[in-house]
Amino acid sequence: MGGAPVPPAVPASLGDREMSQPRSPVAWVGASAMRGTQFMGRMVLFLGVGLGWIFLPPAKLRRSIQQVYDIGVQSLFVVFITAAFTGMVLGLQGYYTLSKFGSETLLGSAVALSLIRELGPVLTALMVTGRAGSSMAAEIGIMRISEQIDALDTMAIDPMKFLVAPRLAGSIVAVPLLTAFFDVVGIYGGYIIGVKLLGVNPGAYFGEMRSSVEMVDIIGGLIKSLCFGCIIAWVCCYMGYFAERGAAGVSRATTTAVVLSSALIFMWDYLLTSVLL
Repeated sequence: MGGAPVPPAVPASLGDREMSQPRSPVAWVGASAMRGTQFMGRMVLFLGVGLGWIFLPPAKLRRSIQQVYDIGVQSLFVVFITAAFTGMVLGLQGYYTLSKFGSETLLGSAVALSLIRELGPVLTALMVTGRAGSSMAAEIGIMRISEQIDALDTMAIDPMKFLVAPRLAGSIVAVPLLTAFFDVVGIYGGYIIGVKLLGVNPGAYFGEMRSSVEMVDIIGGLIKSLCFGCIIAWVCCYMGYFAERGAAGVSRATTTAVVLSSALIFMWDYLLTSVLL
């Protein structure tokens, strides 16, 4: 009877009443806004730390080159197929649209500007997201649930420097190179359809292209591809790094990474286009 006093327990009915009371719409909106703000804050801090480790010595050059190979070289086939058929479709649709106005000679300009300004960076980024981004999220997510990331912490190896920074560097380098490859293949895909199949003059196809495409268009596409490469590695690494336990957690993290990366690519494409124009 002389033991320490036990604090009074909360009546079960009180907790039940709190749980049973419906949350007001204002409280729900506020809670959702707080969660979204916290999520964006964590993502921005994650990106800042990852980019910082790229420039801090010692540099993980070998791992970064390996990521350039995994993200860039391994994506060449899917980018080639997408670029070739995109250029063919642009050549076909552009020819029949321009022929209504008697402007078939402008086909080269239409194909080149469409690819360099918009379709090249965006479609390349989406293909890399589906092939390499999902792989990044799943790989890091599996390392998280199998406690390999915790083991790196135990061995005094910073996971951000060892896992995230090389992927960010590799993606920032690989995606612009893939975009340039996409543009070239797409232009020649339009050439095959417009010149070889539909009879557009080859001199007019490349001549009009040369006179209409300016350096500002190429630089704008390069800036977009750099930003898209950063977005892909950033979002996919973040989702994998904070994946929930179990196979279902890794699956959700991978799906969320691909969907969120694709949405951010379209959002940043609009923002960058409005700024660059």
